[in-house]
Amino acid sequence: MEAFKKQSIGIDISKDTFTACLCMVDENGNLIFSKVSDFENRKHGFNQFVKWVRKQAEPKIPTTFLMEATGIYYESLAYHLHNLKQNVSVILPNKVKHYAKSLNIKSKTDSIDARIIAQLGAERKVELWEPPAVIFKELRVLTRLCSDLKKSRTVFTNRLDSTNSGYEPLDFVVKTQKAILQKLDKEIAKCELEIEKLLKREDWLWKKVEKILTIKGVGLTSLAIVLGETQGFKLIKNIRQLVSYAGYDIVQRESGTTIKGKTKISKKGNSRIRGAMYFPAISASQYNPHLRAVYERINKNKPNKMSGNAALQRKLLVLIYSLWKNDTTYRSEEKEITSGEQEAKLLLRQKDEVFEKKVDRSTDLPTQDEHPSEQSAEALLRQEQST
Repeated sequence: MEAFKKQSIGIDISKDTFTACLCMVDENGNLIFSKVSDFENRKHGFNQFVKWVRKQAEPKIPTTFLMEATGIYYESLAYHLHNLKQNVSVILPNKVKHYAKSLNIKSKTDSIDARIIAQLGAERKVELWEPPAVIFKELRVLTRLCSDLKKSRTVFTNRLDSTNSGYEPLDFVVKTQKAILQKLDKEIAKCELEIEKLLKREDWLWKKVEKILTIKGVGLTSLAIVLGETQGFKLIKNIRQLVSYAGYDIVQRESGTTIKGKTKISKKGNSRIRGAMYFPAISASQYNPHLRAVYERINKNKPNKMSGNAALQRKLLVLIYSLWKNDTTYRSEEKEITSGEQEAKLLLRQKDEVFEKKVDRSTDLPTQDEHPSEQSAEALLRQEQST
């Protein structure tokens, strides 16, 4: 009988079904795959899946259940397995994609993806998934709804302006668009009120929020988005990880003497956090003396002011994290910040010259946000934690 030292079950999941494959590693490093099976993505399918695992897997060897963060479709199965005290890991789809490329696999089917995910779990060390705290899960849902409502309001506001700019606009169209905007304003106000109520539900949470709101430019809704998307910074270990998770890390493109690409932020991270920090950065550039000085120094002699805005977004995010971690209020003068010495010093000594000297080169470097907003925040954070 062969002796196995590790086993992993890869799960390729979709809205209605999921495909599973078991990969086992023997003492010589050989990989043994089971047959691929399909199950329904609901409770009955989960029970059938557990029975299948008991037949296929070695009971004495720890089993890791590895799946992609496919929207929210993975959540029901992940919670079900977690409640059964199983080892669950959730990874980003682009991580599986790059791993498949390293294996020179060009085809893509549910069965192939399940085998690839199973092999990845068998060969690599993966971080275990834990469900977020209830209050931060609810906060994330509310803030995402609020953000989507505001985007819809912007769309209909632009449509109304466009309609009124035309020749003899139709009254019915104008009235309908105004009615939709009024309804959206009411729902946004209700949503913001629910966010505030949720934050005030826990005394310890509201005390921390009040201290962070002492930062000039940071509003309650923006802060709620950051806390919801990061689970209250539960999985954040350091500033570098936070900056990378939000997509504010610097990407350079230089090679030899011929390629001098434009250096800019990667934007490969949580786009909702970046969206939430945009207007606070604008406000801070006007009303926060310390950050305004940073903003003006970076944008000196530059026609495009986005470099300074991106730098302030990053600074504000790190500042929020520092105040949250050290449970202190904001002081505008650098010399007055005494708590959390190491983190605060890193904050106040961010390398602004990266934005000053490198962001505005001639050749643009195309970047793309590879993590859609509906994707799992836990998976994003755990990917950065493992790097």
